[in-house]
Amino acid sequence: DLVAELKNVFTETSVVVITRNLGLSVAQSTDLRLKMRDAGAQFKVAKNRLAKIALEGTKYGSIGDMLTGPTALATSVDPVAAAKVAVEFAKSNDRLEIVGGAMGDTLLDLNGIKALASLPSLDQLRGKGPIRHGLSCTNLAHGFAGAPPADKTILRRIDCVNIAIVSSYNDMLSAHQPFERFPAIIKA
Repeated sequence: DLVAELKNVFTETSVVVITRNLGLSVAQSTDLRLKMRDAGAQFKVAKNRLAKIALEGTKYGSIGDMLTGPTALATSVDPVAAAKVAVEFAKSNDRLEIVGGAMGDTLLDLNGIKALASLPSLDQLRGKGPIRHGLSCTNLAHGFAGAPPADKTILRRIDCVNIAIVSSYNDMLSAHQPFERFPAIIKA
């Protein structure tokens, strides 16, 4: 059932970009679908009436008003992928109009989609890895010392982005215990 399939997409996706087809050829549509697939995104043409039914009860219900005319939905689990491909494709093809979309229950207009597309993808961020080399030994040691045991295991992993240790917490985590002097309400 198409409605159940669309509802499943809306349940599992991180972003929905609504586009309007202003006369894309079959070759152009195929090219866009391939670019979406390569980025880990999907591009689907769906009847607006069925898409609105599928939106009911999902966090994307607010985009229903954007579904007018010849629309198509670009979706991805990576919150940036679908937006990035749609914006890039629309730059070189005036027959694809970006209407807006949503990231979860946050409604996005065209500028919001463009801003999202300007961010690095999750894969790009994962490729950078954790940026621990910028921390001094003291900051890193304080961060480890102040972390719960389960987090210490995660912090030791070098192959994943996991936590940022902010040096302003040094005072609270310090072996000199200046945190003792803070009022009880701040300690809580």
